[in-house]
Amino acid sequence: MPSLAEIFAVFFKIGMFTFGGGGVMIAWIQDELVRKKKWLKDEDFLYFYAIAQCTPGIIAINVATMVGYTLRKKAGAIVSTIAVILPSIMVILLIASLLPDITTNVTIMHAFNGIRASVVAIITNVAVNMLINNVKDWRGRSIFALAFLLLIIFAISPVTTVIFGCAAGISAQKIPVGKKEKI
Repeated sequence: MPSLAEIFAVFFKIGMFTFGGGGVMIAWIQDELVRKKKWLKDEDFLYFYAIAQCTPGIIAINVATMVGYTLRKKAGAIVSTIAVILPSIMVILLIASLLPDITTNVTIMHAFNGIRASVVAIITNVAVNMLINNVKDWRGRSIFALAFLLLIIFAISPVTTVIFGCAAGISAQKIPVGKKEKI
């Protein structure tokens, strides 16, 4: 079990060097805690991510809080949450003090454009990895395809799509499955 200092260091690093929002932060949390540190299993991380999507607040912070709680109970939740948001607070204060200079600096604007393009690739990688590792039967693939259509083609809200996924998952369990296939 990691110490509170280790938890703080990992989440502070994630918060400090994550550009591009919660999706990128989620990718880094998964890479750091599942693959490198082995503090969590892929399935556990997926459950945290799903729950974080359904609860109010910023998804990455919700995941950090749940991971911290899982690792070290209340103290872990507090430490991981503070550690992941502290760098953002520091950067926002710095940017606010320099804002007029930043918005007119062409080099900084080009850097942000490059960061945005990289963020799309990172989020796509997370989505593909989650799909490969967690959608394992025809039911899951069907729900994924319908959810994708709802989001991308029909521009249905993510909340409605999550509710659809929940209802479809519950309904799908009623359909008989062959002996080799498990949910």
